[in-house]
Amino acid sequence: MSKKAAEFFRFLKFALFSASAALVEMGSFALLNELTPWSYWPCYLTALLLSVLWNFTMNRKFTFKSAANVPVAMLKVLAYYAVFTPLSTLLGSYLADTLLWNEYLVTILNMLLNFSTEFLYQRFFVFGRSLDTAAKKDKQN
Repeated sequence: MSKKAAEFFRFLKFALFSASAALVEMGSFALLNELTPWSYWPCYLTALLLSVLWNFTMNRKFTFKSAANVPVAMLKVLAYYAVFTPLSTLLGSYLADTLLWNEYLVTILNMLLNFSTEFLYQRFFVFGRSLDTAAKKDKQN
């Protein structure tokens, strides 16, 4: 398979796992938003955390096939979310709580922004040097 085709399939897998993470995020956000008296931001943060854990686990194993040190990779992802989360939470809270935009629309916008930046970050920074090392390790055994 050519490098371009392999990268396309890698992106496609990332998109599919991100879609499953979106279901985790929207489902947990909807439950918290409808069943708790919480404002937007605690519902969003809790849902985001659950989807990040799901997405990281699936993409490390199946998309990037990385045998890299998991705690180091998680710290790199934590660095991304240390920037993304406060910015998206503040923006989301402003749009939903101050401007009274629909909470679900705001969450979807945040998810699209996250998807568009996270693939590049994980592909080139988190797993860039360890791409497909788990597959190579399996072949050696």
